[in-house]
Amino acid sequence: MSSPKILIPIAIIALLAGAYFFTKKDATTEQSNVIKKTLELAEFTVKATATGELKAKNSEKIRGPQGLRQANIYQLTISDMVAEGTIVNEGDYVAKLDRSELDTKLKDIQTEIEKIETQLAQTEIDTAIELRGIRDQLINLNFSQKEKKLEVEQSKYEAPMVIQKVKIELERTARDYNQLLSKYELTKEKSEAQISEINASLKQNIAKRDRYAKLGDELTIKAPKNGMVIYHRNWNGKISAGSQVSVWNPVVAELPDLTDMVSKTFVNEVDISRVKKGQDVVMKVDAFPNKEYTGTVLEVANIGEQLRNYDAKVFEVVVQVNEVDSILRPAMTTSNEIVTDTYNNVLAIPMEALHSDSLSFVYVEKDGRVFKQEVITGISNNDEIIIDHGLKEGDIYWLSIPDNSADLKFYPVDGGIKDQIKRKQLAERKKRQEAMKEKLKNMKNEKVTRDDSGGGGGFIIIN
Repeated sequence: MSSPKILIPIAIIALLAGAYFFTKKDATTEQSNVIKKTLELAEFTVKATATGELKAKNSEKIRGPQGLRQANIYQLTISDMVAEGTIVNEGDYVAKLDRSELDTKLKDIQTEIEKIETQLAQTEIDTAIELRGIRDQLINLNFSQKEKKLEVEQSKYEAPMVIQKVKIELERTARDYNQLLSKYELTKEKSEAQISEINASLKQNIAKRDRYAKLGDELTIKAPKNGMVIYHRNWNGKISAGSQVSVWNPVVAELPDLTDMVSKTFVNEVDISRVKKGQDVVMKVDAFPNKEYTGTVLEVANIGEQLRNYDAKVFEVVVQVNEVDSILRPAMTTSNEIVTDTYNNVLAIPMEALHSDSLSFVYVEKDGRVFKQEVITGISNNDEIIIDHGLKEGDIYWLSIPDNSADLKFYPVDGGIKDQIKRKQLAERKKRQEAMKEKLKNMKNEKVTRDDSGGGGGFIIIN
């Protein structure tokens, strides 16, 4: 059996060891899943990541014929078209529109012209015959007048009644001659008016035929200048061979200016308030993921629109691409990081390190002791949030929650300091707004070529 003198020291040592163990555990709340970091000053950026599509800021529209409406043709089919991406020179072939409807109209108008020409010829013949008959009657009446005059001269020795009768017959013959002469003039004027009317109708139809013939030549569409052919887009997608071209939107393709590109994106209505004109953008093209480009927000729409396949309203955002690169092509998909704010030398912690229980606080470790420190937060991004007060550089903070978190002491921030920090935050916000206004003053007021279709597919901000 062990001696009491030996057991007593062993019991004392065991008690001291247990006390040390429990005291240490309470002080540091040691646990196997502790994740902690040291707070450091660093650059903090707020970004909105958006997927977009490249397009030329300016492009030359390749249009179909402009006289379709005058020809009562309102829609034509593209029967043939060069491949998208084809490099063309001014005057080169681009596309051909189906001419079957126009050929039918040409055939009809030619038939009408031939009908009018026949009518004109018949009218001229009828007029010539009628006028010749009247002229013959005038000649005969003229001879009758001469005979009556001779009879008047020969009857001067006759009785007065005979002389009077002969004179009356002479007057009647003269009257018939004058009436027939007036009829001749009126018939001639009438015939000339009829022929003039027929000629006018003939000229109108010939002019229409000539317009149709010219329109037929225009159904073969050629490039207005040098460039790369890019298919035009409307609500139904890309226009290509087999697509319909309407008189209200006769664009079949475009020749984009590849030296001046933009990325067109659509931002969800929840995020649009953070995106402003003049903000910097870091852009990558999905086809070339190892290349990076810079950009600037050129336009932010003031009014949202409802795009197909999307429930929420979206706002169009156009990003100017700063670099010129021959590999960039319209319709390439881009990844755009819009830098909405940048802060230098600030303290920021991951979002999971920030906790809230009516007040925001962080678990901080100092001298082996963990406690809850209230903090005043600033701007946040998708991953981190700025700490404007409550922590300092070099502080050790926990990302994990201590097992005894409910028992840890809470250190609040003085109310006067809170008011002071809020005023400072407001002043900083106004300062940044003024800086952005100055930046906008130096930007050119540029416009981007708009689609005639009035709408189309788009891309939504991804946060």
